Amino acid sequence: MTNHAEISGNRLITIASGKGGVGKTWLSVTLTHALARLGRNVLLFDGDLGLANVDIQLGLVPDRDIGAVLAGDATLAESITKFTDPAGVSFDIIAGKSGSGALGSLTKATLSNLRDDLVSCSNTYDHTLLDLAAGIDPSVTTLSHHGGDILVVMSGDPTSLTDAYAFVKLTVARNPDAKISIVVNNVASKADGEKVYEAIKRAAEGFLKISPPLAGIIRTDAKVVEAIRAQMPLLARHPQSDAAADILVLAGRLTG
Repeated sequence: MTNHAEISGNRLITIASGKGGVGKTWLSVTLTHALARLGRNVLLFDGDLGLANVDIQLGLVPDRDIGAVLAGDATLAESITKFTDPAGVSFDIIAGKSGSGALGSLTKATLSNLRDDLVSCSNTYDHTLLDLAAGIDPSVTTLSHHGGDILVVMSGDPTSLTDAYAFVKLTVARNPDAKISIVVNNVASKADGEKVYEAIKRAAEGFLKISPPLAGIIRTDAKVVEAIRAQMPLLARHPQSDAAADILVLAGRLTG
């Protein structure tokens, strides 16, 4: 049986993927909500500047977003928007700015300063989740180079495996001590998720000489799409669904 990750409990947690379309942002939103339901003070940072949609999934229209921060018009703390679900459970978000240009258009110094500001801001929270843009551009890995945990999200799609491995490879090359673990999303069963995980584990062990642990498996669930369309977190709309149960297990691992 696969051993699941003993996640270190760092305040800062990056949610990353090599490939788009694996449900990374949905997982970021839902995991943040799950942690808040467990009584944690949580911040979700939308680090996908070009295709930001955390606020859209939550039905929010923020007064300020990361665009204001990059323009020098506001600090990260001044750009926080609070989301509260119908049960009164809340968490903070810093929204991205959809269509503002990819991270690759920003200088390394700008990205490093943004990362350092986020690390500083995270000190006032139990957990800060960073939803990264999909891909393996060096600008993406710059934001993830913070010493916290990195959850790499992948699905059963063969291209997802290839791209997730590429992200792991580049991250380890940049930081050999990176705390990487794997989340398998949108699979028919836990057994299918185990198979997907074993494939990337074999590749990482064979070529990178590392063995990233499995953080969690999220099963395919039609309720996920319905909740996204309703612009409401899954745990608020369908708390008894299979995917909700799997997210709560993952949140439990993060909180020990």
